[in-house]
Amino acid sequence: MYTIGQVAEMFRLPISTLRYYDKEGLFPNMERVSGARRFGDREIEALQVIECLKKSGVEIRDIKQFMEWCSQGSSTYPERRDFFLRQKEIVENEIRKLEKVRDMILYKCWYYEQALKDGGETRIREMLPDKLPADIQALYDHAHEE
Repeated sequence: MYTIGQVAEMFRLPISTLRYYDKEGLFPNMERVSGARRFGDREIEALQVIECLKKSGVEIRDIKQFMEWCSQGSSTYPERRDFFLRQKEIVENEIRKLEKVRDMILYKCWYYEQALKDGGETRIREMLPDKLPADIQALYDHAHEE
């Protein structure tokens, strides 16, 4: 069993966040000793899931719904699976967006490295939009896709 302070330190969260999660019902079976919250393995595991979902953009109300499904048992497996399938798609879309951003950054790193070597941008501009070195062209094209 862990105190709220220990859990806050473990997860690098403010104690107020843990209290909020508890108030929202995300730890429905949390044990209390003389009114003090005690986090067991079940709450630690729940917190790992909560933090993962938060990082992937899930709002607290939707996390609460997920936790309610968990407390309802195996009859909610289809809802839980669908929940994660939707979230997987959202995360994969975000990854695709970030890959485009990364490719633009890599292209711009190359661009300015060449401009520094050449003492200007004239030669690079003459290569645009489709006469860049193959690896750089792939970055450029991907970054400029609609």
